[in-house]
Amino acid sequence: MPLAATRLNDGFVVFDHVQKSYDGVSLVVKDLNLTIGKGEFLTMLGPSGSGKTTCLMMLAGFETATNGEILLDGRPINQVPPHKRGIGMVFQNYALFPHMTVGENLAFPLEVRGMGKSEREDKIKRALDMVQMGAFANRRPAQLSGGQQQRIALARALVFDPKLVLMDEPLGALDKQLREHMQFEIKHLHESLGITVVYVTHDQGEALTMSDRIAVFNDGRIQQLAPPADLYERPDNSFVAQFIGENNRLEGTVEEIRDGRALVKLATGEVIDATPVNVQSVGQKTLVSIRPERVEFKTDLLPADAHLIEAEVIEVIYMGDLFRTVLKVAGHDDFVIKSRNTLGQRVLTPGEKIKIGWAPQDARALDPV
Repeated sequence: MPLAATRLNDGFVVFDHVQKSYDGVSLVVKDLNLTIGKGEFLTMLGPSGSGKTTCLMMLAGFETATNGEILLDGRPINQVPPHKRGIGMVFQNYALFPHMTVGENLAFPLEVRGMGKSEREDKIKRALDMVQMGAFANRRPAQLSGGQQQRIALARALVFDPKLVLMDEPLGALDKQLREHMQFEIKHLHESLGITVVYVTHDQGEALTMSDRIAVFNDGRIQQLAPPADLYERPDNSFVAQFIGENNRLEGTVEEIRDGRALVKLATGEVIDATPVNVQSVGQKTLVSIRPERVEFKTDLLPADAHLIEAEVIEVIYMGDLFRTVLKVAGHDDFVIKSRNTLGQRVLTPGEKIKIGWAPQDARALDPV
């Protein structure tokens, strides 16, 4: 369900001009300004070294900001120790105490907060039921599978009713099928509890599946902050287009910009259509981004004035629900189109010469890399 504008403007978590340097010279996080709404599921996504985990660690209190201020529910927390921030934390390696039972692991954060035995027992039972692990209270972590341990780690983060839960690559150690199942479990828990979640991952699919909004990090800065659909369909720059999902890229020069449409001449001479994003003038170099599922070889489905470009089929890969076809286009032999495996779908064959095209709004003329 989309977040209401008022909810996004709550400012539950605020990074205000935050910077982080480990050596006093180079900045790992560069002037971060970010507002996270109460009840929002925000994912920090980016490659290794982009600054996303450092931001999470500063919010948790395990790292200190070099400059700037972090606020939680309107209160500055730079000087507040981690155990007094009221934040739940889930790590990739689970971080469960091996010598304690599941119940004792969940009791620990409650005992630290001085909670009585009766209340502790009620909260532990509720948290274990929440993650469908009610029958495992007396087991030790070594007696559990990876997926079960991660459920317990999640229950421990939720057991004391935190205002905010931080998750650092929590599903990275799980196999693909279990990871996808846990994505939906965490998403549904977030929706039912209404808690605020800040989630760190380098997995684009995970971020798209779970998030209300995604902050894409690179080189210590947010490159784009948007809901998943906006991020995928309308990337702001070449880095985001390349990092989020599969993407075809064609280099060229802007020949004309008119009526929200750019004509781009490729190095091999062909002219193609695109929507100008961060190019403003004729003669600019650009990188045109086109998603594989937006490219069409059934040309009668395209706008009448769409420019077509010749292609040669190199390889057709059957993937069950779709066909992934690799083409040679404008000197590139790694251009991909995806077509659904529907009744009567025409299957291309290697060596076949075809014409392809796309609607101008489905291609984006971006900054050159």
